Amino acid sequence: MSIRTPDRDRQRAAGLAALLTAVAVCAGDALARSFPFGPRSRSVIDLANQFVPFHTWLWDLLHGRTDGGLLVNWQSGYGSSSLPDVGTYLGSPLSLLVVLFPRDRIDLALYAITVLKLALAAAAMAWLLLSLRRGRGWVAAVLGSGYALCGWSLSQGAINPMWLDGLIGFPLLCLVGEWARHGRRRLLGTALVALVWISNFYTAYMATIGAGLVLIAQLLISDTTLRERCAAVLRAALTTALGIGLSAPLLFTVALGTRHAYPGSVREFSPRDWTDVLARMLPATYSSMDPAVYVGTAVLLLALCLPFNGAVAARVRLVWTLLVVGMVASMQWGPTHLAWHAFSTPNGSAYRQAFIFSGLLVIAAWQAFAHGVPGFRPLLAGLGTLALITAGAMRSEFISDWTVPTLVAGTAAAAGAVVLLGLTARRHRRFLVALAVVLLVGSQLGQATISTDYAVRARQSRFPSHPVWGEYQEQQSRLVAEADGWPRYRTDPGIPQSTGNDPLVVGGQGAQYYSSLTSVALSRTLFSLGAGWSALGRSPQSLDNSVTDTIFSVGARVHPDTMTVTRRDVPPLVTVRPSEHPPAFGRSAFRNQEQLLGAQVYTLPGVSVSPADGHAVARTRDHGYRLPGGSAAGAGATDRLTFSCPSGSEVYLWAPAYTGTAQLPGGPAAKFRGQPAQLGAAMRRLGTAAGTAPLTVELHAAQSGVLPEQPVGCMDPARLAAATQRLKATAATSVQVGSSGLEAELPAGSTGTAVIAVPRTAGWQCAAGEGEEKPAGSYLGLISVPLDGNTTRISCDFRPPGLRLGSAAAGVSLLGLAWPVLLRRLRSRRGQPAPDEPSEPPVARPVQSATSA
Repeated sequence: MSIRTPDRDRQRAAGLAALLTAVAVCAGDALARSFPFGPRSRSVIDLANQFVPFHTWLWDLLHGRTDGGLLVNWQSGYGSSSLPDVGTYLGSPLSLLVVLFPRDRIDLALYAITVLKLALAAAAMAWLLLSLRRGRGWVAAVLGSGYALCGWSLSQGAINPMWLDGLIGFPLLCLVGEWARHGRRRLLGTALVALVWISNFYTAYMATIGAGLVLIAQLLISDTTLRERCAAVLRAALTTALGIGLSAPLLFTVALGTRHAYPGSVREFSPRDWTDVLARMLPATYSSMDPAVYVGTAVLLLALCLPFNGAVAARVRLVWTLLVVGMVASMQWGPTHLAWHAFSTPNGSAYRQAFIFSGLLVIAAWQAFAHGVPGFRPLLAGLGTLALITAGAMRSEFISDWTVPTLVAGTAAAAGAVVLLGLTARRHRRFLVALAVVLLVGSQLGQATISTDYAVRARQSRFPSHPVWGEYQEQQSRLVAEADGWPRYRTDPGIPQSTGNDPLVVGGQGAQYYSSLTSVALSRTLFSLGAGWSALGRSPQSLDNSVTDTIFSVGARVHPDTMTVTRRDVPPLVTVRPSEHPPAFGRSAFRNQEQLLGAQVYTLPGVSVSPADGHAVARTRDHGYRLPGGSAAGAGATDRLTFSCPSGSEVYLWAPAYTGTAQLPGGPAAKFRGQPAQLGAAMRRLGTAAGTAPLTVELHAAQSGVLPEQPVGCMDPARLAAATQRLKATAATSVQVGSSGLEAELPAGSTGTAVIAVPRTAGWQCAAGEGEEKPAGSYLGLISVPLDGNTTRISCDFRPPGLRLGSAAAGVSLLGLAWPVLLRRLRSRRGQPAPDEPSEPPVARPVQSATSA
């Protein structure tokens, strides 16, 4: 009969943990009738706006269908940097699994990847627990599943798949710490650190801190000398540094891309009420802004038994209890909260480090069980502590109708399992063990399923869902493909948008772009021209405007609401301007468009504003107009703008801080959605002036809003056509684009400045003719190259900032890994005896339990 090895036990426990996790996730989604088990869409918030589009782009990249490549993405933001987005959203090797699915089922691919990541996190935690201390494998599997299905995973990780790589990474990094503690597997440990940091650097940063805390705790509870402890810490630090160094090409690119990204908003940290923190430890609760510290009653009960379990040595109980309590406190104290988030308070969900607390709680629960099953006294003490937590949480608004029944049932099952396991320690009855398995596994599966169901329903009721792919997108994609003429001109997929990254889903080359790394050059340029935006400025939207379409060479525009295409005669991507240093942008989006176009095409009429409440118009500090809105003036109230435009002019309204509708008599109602610091409404075309009589625009404001000093522009199509012809007369005769840059042929004798209709983000290098490459110039936010009259060709290449420095750091790390081998070979060639391999340090003996002592 074969003898089981520890690795075989860990493999079985990991497999069971993965199975329990996958079953619970799928059962919960099926109960909620959520995709792919029902009609409810999973595509909310960033999952719809970022992850599905970026994974669709990855699918296209792997099939050779993108406009651009790993360095330049020509489809988004009129030309954006690809590699930082790859490092942020697509760094996980599991992202490559999208290639196994059809392009129109990327949402299904992401669901499968999400379930797989959760299962891997459970398996990794179960493996870690049995590596820290041997015990019952099936209990380790249950605790590993509890970690993977913690509240953080259900409320945040499920819709941010990139963060789940940190969930997997934490137990893996803890394993690396264990290997460093024993002086083993240096190369494998370094590779794992690199893999975790490449997969998602943001959560890897938190996981690395958490793993460091676990290593320190393990050293404190082991019978080792101070010298041995310091040596272990140094080995772990070196392994971590080398692993991070190997990830540097991607890591540095993302870090510097973040530095050049639009800043968003700065938020002050405010700790949550402790009542809400306690409530989020219980099942069937949901919040996207509070610490999601639920891990299942079985885990929580065992962890609460730890301080009172006499079978565990006092030092173990003290260290792990202080570590868990300290972790909770660090989440609520400003300085440590900032440290967990790399000293930057995050926008959106504020407690992104909560999965580390869940991991520490799971390890504490394992310490309480693996040293010896808690007896009646520690069990009663744990139940009493759980009752106090529940009582303190009852005043929270997060407590749902399902919380208490689920908590009571799960607690009873978990406590019953602990009692039965305590009896089997003396009576070796298989029936009791089997019953304990049923109770503990049933408790975990039941609570995880109900909590998953509740989280899905709560999330879908609070956030609007986005259609990712269907007949609408199929038809829109077909129209884009038929109109596409890249790189002779751009084709914009148009508005209304389905996601913040429509070009990545349906094709084309538009202004739309939503990323944590949206460049400040793109956002500020587009906002100055009247573009709309969301996500605190990091999601510029398509701008349906004749002038900006001419500036950015948008020769075809799809209108998804009517499924029609508008074509326009536009200059190529590269034009030549006589001025090298144009004046800076001003406060008027209309005048800014004219500056970038190089011609005056707007008439800005005087506007008479009549507020709906009948009072005198209120003015803002910068001479704008303040509208009271529907709440102040009554339902159905109408503000009016009166002005005159030349006959035949296209009438545009620019009102970035207005929410409501605007309508010319007999024309369609244009929707605006603007809110200071949160959303910006795009400039919209209202219609055409049919005569010289004054025009009236009716505004139905949904809330109080602000109009700029000159909100109306009358655009002359004849002037625009003349300006277009002037630009075409001196523009590039041919333009070629590639995955890392572009080249353009110019007419002989071109002087002035070549302006490329691409945002001048950091990393662009340009050369005129055979001249030396230099950092690209900026012409009102676009790439520019000075011309001397002797140049007929310009070329521009893009290298994301940080790539070269990161590659050098990776080379140093590789040298550090290879140095011991190189040194031995060098000595052997010189005839010197190779030094003996250092003997493996003695395995640190854990502190003996109180009962065995």
